[in-house]
This record gives sequence, C-alpha cells and structure tokens, in this order.
Amino acid sequence: MTHPHPELGTPPKLAPGALRIVALGGLAEIGRNMTVFECNGKLLIVDCGVLFPEENQPGIDLILPDFSYIRDRLSDVLAIVLTHGHEDHIGAVPYLLRERADIPLYGSALTLALITAKLKEHRITPLTREVREGGQEDVGPFDLEFVAVNHSIPDALAIVINTPAGRVLHTGDFKMDQLPLDGRITDLRTFARLGEEGVDMFLVDSTNADVPGFTASEREIMPVLDRVFRSTKRRIIVASFSSHVHRIQQVIDTAAIHNRKVAFIGRSMVRNMGIASDLGYLNIPGDILFDAKELDSYDDNVVLICTGSQGEPMAALSRMANGDHQIRVGDGDTVILASSLIPGNENSVFRVINELTRFGAKVVHKANAMVHVSGHAAAGELLYCYNIVKPKYVMPVHGEWRHLKANAEIAINAGVPRENTIVIENGVVVDLVDHVAQVVGGVPCGFVFVDGQSIGDITESSLKDRRILGEEGFISVVVVIDAQSGKIVAGPDIHARGFAEDASLFDEVKIDIEKALAAAVVEGINGTHQLSQVVRRTIGGWVGAKHRRRPMIIPLVIEV
Repeated sequence: MTHPHPELGTPPKLAPGALRIVALGGLAEIGRNMTVFECNGKLLIVDCGVLFPEENQPGIDLILPDFSYIRDRLSDVLAIVLTHGHEDHIGAVPYLLRERADIPLYGSALTLALITAKLKEHRITPLTREVREGGQEDVGPFDLEFVAVNHSIPDALAIVINTPAGRVLHTGDFKMDQLPLDGRITDLRTFARLGEEGVDMFLVDSTNADVPGFTASEREIMPVLDRVFRSTKRRIIVASFSSHVHRIQQVIDTAAIHNRKVAFIGRSMVRNMGIASDLGYLNIPGDILFDAKELDSYDDNVVLICTGSQGEPMAALSRMANGDHQIRVGDGDTVILASSLIPGNENSVFRVINELTRFGAKVVHKANAMVHVSGHAAAGELLYCYNIVKPKYVMPVHGEWRHLKANAEIAINAGVPRENTIVIENGVVVDLVDHVAQVVGGVPCGFVFVDGQSIGDITESSLKDRRILGEEGFISVVVVIDAQSGKIVAGPDIHARGFAEDASLFDEVKIDIEKALAAAVVEGINGTHQLSQVVRRTIGGWVGAKHRRRPMIIPLVIEV
C-alpha cells in the first residue's frame, strides 16, 4: 500500500452538499481508470478498469485499482457508470462486484453487453441499467446526463454529474472524428450548451494531449487496407483489440470487396464480435464468415482476425509467432497489426514482429503503414473543446504525467487560470464546495496485482524478488555448526541457479565463509540468525566484487 502524498494528510470530513473526487486509477498511467465521486454520504463510481503489466512485473496477469478507500463503504455505492467497453475502463468490474455483487451498472447497450459477457465468466449476474445519449438519470444526490462521444469503440459516452456543489463533465475516452464509420459524432452542441450553462470541473482525456493537430479519421485506413489486400496473394492475418468494432468492420468490408472469407480467432474476439453483430454494431455479410475450425477446408484467400496486437503472451498472434498455434504463418502471408502500441508493450510487440518476419510473413504496422488511427483527441481537438466548454476548473485524466501536463497547458492557453488546472495522481482528494475546487488531502492508493487466482497477495517486494531471480540468479548456502563450540561440522554447501554452472567457482568463497564464521564465534556472535547474516554478507560481498552481480542469497545455518 502506498500513499501518493503523505504530506497532504487525511482529507477532512466532507461538508453537506459538497462533492469529493478521488481517482483510484487512470492518473499518471494509461489504464486502471476509476474515479469515485462522493456527495451527501453516497458514492458514485465512474469506470473500473485494469492496467496491463509491464516487463518489469513478471508473472502478473492484471493490475487493479486499489479498492481499500471504498471497501468499508461499499453499501454507500449507488452505481458504477461505465463510459465505454474497453478493458481499461471495465476490466476490474468483476473484482469489485465480488465484494458487493448488487452494485447497479449504468452504461450504453454495447458496453453493458460486453461487461455482462465478461461477468458471466466470473459467474456474476449484474444489475444493469441501459442509458443512451441525451438521457438523464437521478442517482441519489447525483443528477446524471449522458452525451455521445466518438471513440474507437461504438456507444461511448461522456458523463455529466450535476450536484449541489456544482457540475462536472467527464469526457471518458473521446476524439472528434467528423466522418465516423457509424455516423455518431462527438456531441459538441451539447458540450456548448453545458458550457453556456456553466461547467465547474472538466475531467478531460489526456492520452494524445502531446500530439499536435487533429486525430485522423477512421475512414483514412480504408485505402491502406485496400492496397495491402490487393498486393497479398496468400492469407491475411489481422491483429486488433477484441473490442475495436470499427476497425474490424473495415477489415470485413475490405475482405468483402476482395472476395475473401473471414474467420475470428480467439475466445474474446469471437465473443465480442458476436455481441456486436447481434446488437447491430457490426455488419457481417451473410456468406463471408466461416468457423476457424474449418480453416483447412479453405484455400489461402482468407482473412483471419485475431487478438495479440500488444504482444500478449497467450494471445493468438503471439502463439503464431512462437510456432505453437494451429495456424502456421509462412512465406507470402501478411500480418497487419491494426492498433497502436500501449506504452510498456514495445519489446513484446517487436519480438512478435521479428518472429513473424523470420517465418517469412510480411508484417504491416503503424510504423510502416497507416493501419491505425488513435481513438483519442489530439491537442487541436482538446483546444476546440476548451474553447466551447469554458470550464472553471480542469482536471486532466487518462494519461501519463507528460500527457496530463500537456493537457493542462492546452487548457491554460485556452484561458483557464493556471491555478485552476488540477494536475494530480491517484489517491489525491479534490473537493468541490459551492463551485470552488481545491486539493484537500490524500488517501492510500497502491497497485493491486492479480497473479492467477491470487488477488492482492503479490507485493512490490515480491516483484523485486522475482526480478532479482530472473535477472541476477539465486545462490543458497547451507552450513552446519556445532551448537556448543560453534565450529563448522558440515559445509558450506553452495548451490546456484541462473548464476554459474561451474561448482568449483565457489571454492574460494567457501574459505572466506569459514573464516568469517570462525571470527564471528570468537567475537561472541551466536544464534543461527546472526550467523546466517554473516554468511549472507560474506558471499554477497564476494559475488558483488568478483562478478558484479547481485543474486538472491538464501543462507541457512543449522545447529546440531
């Protein structure tokens, strides 16, 4: 458990009618989006997502928001409002509902369908309430409005939270594509109306705040896909997020133009595309789709749509790159990575690209062709929004530090006073009282690691041990001493893993350990713990000086 700003202290008791805002994830990181709003003793949660692990977090499957701030107050939670169906916004919902299963979920049709399918795998049947853009819901002291925004998944919503303390507008993830595939643009008319009426706090997506100009339209990918399809004679394998309905629609449309059959590969891809098709968000021509199990019955004129664009080890594309998938990639195949790189995944993705290339495939990705456009607003779009909304206060969200800072500077350039831009990290508490906002304290807020069935048991210390084991190796030393005299009866026996194969390497340090133990006994040091520390220091100093390594050292001194 970590505290972001211990100098801030515990926040004071919240005054009646005031609004408290606490982000438990999504600030200074891309993922784990979760913000808690409190008013008159009741809590409203906006989003509840996961963060995917980086290479320096070995063995970790997912990282959750830290629920400890609300754990004792789950009965006060009125609802979880979901802005859209991406994993970094809905992925942690099952873990929160394990602690209280009857928290109502508010969201659009597609978002609720995706989270309901996910919860079914966790054997949870949620309480859901479907909302639409233009709709309103009274949830205790929170009067909610829902605004259409354009993103890389259909049915995304911005959330307006009206309270006695003032009005908050939370964009969720958004961009301002003026020619979206589904014709559903970000509702700037409503943004302008809200601006005219007054927005006290504007929580704004920061992911592309350091990218100048405007994000390209999704439609601009189509000509690039067409060229790739036209120049490929064998199979085409497209890797994308299993929730990126717009991107997959374009792939299907291009496949239809080139008379190629399409199959979905991977459980989440099959599930999500089935949901999107059933709800009318994905248009699949009747004769184009086939079951991947029947792949051997088809020639090379096929398109296989799978997961794994981020190099995830268990995803279909990574397994193809490792050669342990039923689909073998080879000469003449083209692989399209139709997504951006999430920070931290670069090495995994480049490894997949290299392995696929080694097998003879041509790999098309964002760096060599325009096969991806972002789902987030760039600096020009953010400036446009600030000029329309004219908020009193701005709190950049959804981004790393560089994104949050860049977003704040855009707001300042648009006329928001610098002191009214609140750039903070997870766990910092902001109160809005009678339309005035200020930072009032901080709450403990750390990472919660999921490792298989273990949730929260793995600590930073455990990860440090794993990193040391993986990078530096392991040495164990066993010494048996006489309980009366303190003389060595057996050993030192030294065993190493991931360090050196030659056992004779340790002959020199065995003598040092014997001398150090003898000197310690003469000085009156006794007890197995103290003598174990003598062994640890001795071999640690030797291996550091001689080999410039810092392996994990496990000394064991036994008295007989």
